Amino acid sequence: MSAGKEFRFFLSCDINLPVTFRVEKLEGILPKNTRSGIDSTGENGSPELYVECMLYVDGAPFGLSARTRLESGGQSYCWNELITLSAKYRDLTAHTQLGLTVWDVSSAREGPIGGATILFFSSKRQLKTGKQKLRLWLHKEADGSFPTATPGKVPRHERGEMERLEKLVNKYERGQIQRIDWLDHLTFKSIEQIKEKESGRNGDSHLHLVVDFGSFEHRVVFQETGSNLFSPSPVSSTNELVIVWDPEVGRINPSEHKQLKLARSLTRGVIDKDLKPSSNERKSIQRILKYPPTRTLSGDERQLLWKFRFSLMSEKKALTKFLRCVEWSDVQEAKQAVELMGKWETIDTTDALELLSPVFESEEVRAYAVSILERADDEELQCYLLQLVQALRFERSDKSCLSLFLVQRSLSNIELASFLRWYVAVELHDPAYAKRFYCTYEILEDNMMKLAAGANGDEDGFKLWQSLVRQTELIAQLCSIMRDVRNVRGGTQKKIEKLRQLLSGLLSELTYFEEPIRSPLAPGMLITGIVPSESSIFKSSLNPLRLTFRLASGGSCKLIFKKGDDLRQDQLVVQMVSLMDRLLKLENLDLHLTPYRVLATGPDEGMLEFIPSSSLAQILLEHRSIVSYLQKFHPDEDGPFGITATCLETFIKSCAGYSVITYILGIGDRHLDNLLLRDDGRLFHVDFGFILGRDPKPFPPPMKLCKEMVEAMGGAESQYYTRFKSYCCEAYNILRKSSNLILNLFHLMAGSNIPDIASDPEKGILKLQEKFRLDLDDEASVHFFQDLINDSVSALFPQMVETIHRWAQYWR
Repeated sequence: MSAGKEFRFFLSCDINLPVTFRVEKLEGILPKNTRSGIDSTGENGSPELYVECMLYVDGAPFGLSARTRLESGGQSYCWNELITLSAKYRDLTAHTQLGLTVWDVSSAREGPIGGATILFFSSKRQLKTGKQKLRLWLHKEADGSFPTATPGKVPRHERGEMERLEKLVNKYERGQIQRIDWLDHLTFKSIEQIKEKESGRNGDSHLHLVVDFGSFEHRVVFQETGSNLFSPSPVSSTNELVIVWDPEVGRINPSEHKQLKLARSLTRGVIDKDLKPSSNERKSIQRILKYPPTRTLSGDERQLLWKFRFSLMSEKKALTKFLRCVEWSDVQEAKQAVELMGKWETIDTTDALELLSPVFESEEVRAYAVSILERADDEELQCYLLQLVQALRFERSDKSCLSLFLVQRSLSNIELASFLRWYVAVELHDPAYAKRFYCTYEILEDNMMKLAAGANGDEDGFKLWQSLVRQTELIAQLCSIMRDVRNVRGGTQKKIEKLRQLLSGLLSELTYFEEPIRSPLAPGMLITGIVPSESSIFKSSLNPLRLTFRLASGGSCKLIFKKGDDLRQDQLVVQMVSLMDRLLKLENLDLHLTPYRVLATGPDEGMLEFIPSSSLAQILLEHRSIVSYLQKFHPDEDGPFGITATCLETFIKSCAGYSVITYILGIGDRHLDNLLLRDDGRLFHVDFGFILGRDPKPFPPPMKLCKEMVEAMGGAESQYYTRFKSYCCEAYNILRKSSNLILNLFHLMAGSNIPDIASDPEKGILKLQEKFRLDLDDEASVHFFQDLINDSVSALFPQMVETIHRWAQYWR
């Protein structure tokens, strides 16, 4: 190995190892005459393929060829097989090529699928490493002559966008492009989208073979045996430059990094334990502590927190910021940080959530966060359970402290157990994390019996466990019912008749369960069967079921079951509404919200709680105004507008609550059909297909506050409208105090498959942060929100869109 001050590399003539590479897979669709057909025996069969690998040195075959195993995968061929050739790296010349031919040996179709050739060394005389995607020349064997007639690499002028991106991805995987986690996530998302467009545009025109050349610890530069790289040689005599990648390019200046380490090392001991910040330093520290969890600390800010870490140990809000300034790659510094963390003032549960985000990789830090979560009661833990399941994505071990904690807590609470089971089961559909989630799921399944047995005795415990298992069976039966109902030709009424016929006939066991089942939506309730006569179907393209279930305690409950719609985004929004309702009530502000239950039981199915209500569109059509509708249920001649004061107050408060929440969460696509009103005056929103600022309509108002709602409060000049604005501002300031909690919860969802988050997590979270206006004090935020309300009420364009939408609904 040769070395210099700036880089290290190997010489090919010094590597006495056999040439190895991995044949991974075939990409693209096989030619039509190869994909399917009838073999000589008259039976249908899929092609049986193998890859032949041959080394060519200066155009002549070298050594013996190697072959992969036979693969008959139908549409997908994946060998993933390591090939070792008889030649060694020191034997290679600058013009050594690898010829790869894909052969089909199935009966009646024997012959080459295609071949490709690739040089081992680049034009810069460096050994190629990493994955190489080679375009096959259909029905041709690989040509080993030099220059070859079957080049696997496409000429630069013929390359599409995907070839260019794949070359960059290859560099990234080899470490030649600096890794920036948040930017990498966005980039790979965009690459996937471009890939989908390219595949749709190009169809099956090209077939590619993917091989992986692996890599060495350092770059390998071509050098013939006996030559001297640093004396006159073929390299230098031909004026060719050998470019070697320097891993330090783009990183912090080494001398600056050394100075930083020396400065921090001076304060590692007891010297600075009594150091106190000056007045200006204290102000700077307090400013840093108010930063939202999404903000990255600068070098000077990190140095400031490290310098005064001992004096900050009594401030619990400072711990998360301090842990962000630690150089975790420095063993001594990391060790001291972990010691200080154990002595720090105990942080709140809401701040512990930040330590479970992908920013913190240290297992000690994540274990500390779990120890804080252990202090939360079950009610609070359930508020964060959805995000804690997502946080498992960032754990290094499938038996981490977090996964074990979630399982252990579920063993003492049936509601936690049921929801944890469903949240994890839904994530199993994501192949990227299925293996890790499945281990947690297995641990949960193995221990679930202990929950029931420990609380109710073995026999009752078994029945309790069976009821959770039956939840999965019930969902499967409901999916089957939906398929049968959708296949019925005719209108909604015929589909309803089919539903009731199934429940009373073939699936009569659903009318009366043998044993009660815990409701997936509300595990505290036991359901005993479905009432066919009270079950129906909504008039919609997806034909969701409205099912009435009997309760073991007497009475009934109504649920909606949907198939063909991803409810995970609705589930998240309703969870946030429920959490914000809790935060407001803790400050003695009850805005009469309606956080109905939503549970996704799969990527395209789930259940919702049915709340008896009417849409504003229907109310205005039948009663002409909201006031007339409320007068029907709560008349009072002496009350305001002929309504009881309690009913009007409920309406005003619920309008205020949802106005603030929909603004913060950036709920889009609001129209009079997804604003519902209960007969007690509670207004609430449904259908959250657009969040975090996304909206299919142009120029949407900041919040959905239509003129009919303002008229129901007596108009913009009335005392009731003034009260509405007062509730809005009060709620906004209360929720601003919990901005860190809400931002942390969304940060934990960054890796999820929820559409409006997955498309651009960083941008979405930043939009959410902007809504809180953390740069304003409480008084300034009141003026800001009042202006926001006035802008929304005076927005005329959204009213035009509303009219157009209502016309579209009418004709539909």
